[in-house]
Amino acid sequence: MQKTVYEDFKYSMQDVSRVYVGCKYSFEELLDDDDLLFKFRLIVERYILPEADPEDTLETHLYYLGPESFVVKLYKRIKARVKVSVIEEKKSLFGKVKRQYVTKQLTMDELVGIPPEEKERQGMVIQELSVSKLALTSV
Repeated sequence: MQKTVYEDFKYSMQDVSRVYVGCKYSFEELLDDDDLLFKFRLIVERYILPEADPEDTLETHLYYLGPESFVVKLYKRIKARVKVSVIEEKKSLFGKVKRQYVTKQLTMDELVGIPPEEKERQGMVIQELSVSKLALTSV
């Protein structure tokens, strides 16, 4: 039997101002990825990993993050934003209700302000974490 590995949303990209990380990475894989910015890996190792399990994915970590956590303050400091998909219902011209996923960009305040039960009800899927390169230098 062949084991398949889910590789979608396991990526890291950079542009001039931000670093983008796919949320299917586990913290262990993040620390091993040499293509990821060193400063971001250092922050994960020193500040985020002590409060998380190395086998947790970035998605589950962000999904269940509490508003009073130290890590939330850290994410705010590095100006983190999260790309999520939620199910929304839209009416067509003929009155049919159509359910479809809509992609949104949320700040950390917006993300942790939604309780996990509401995220489950909305069908929220966390896709990507993006952080500011300039803010990374200040930590």
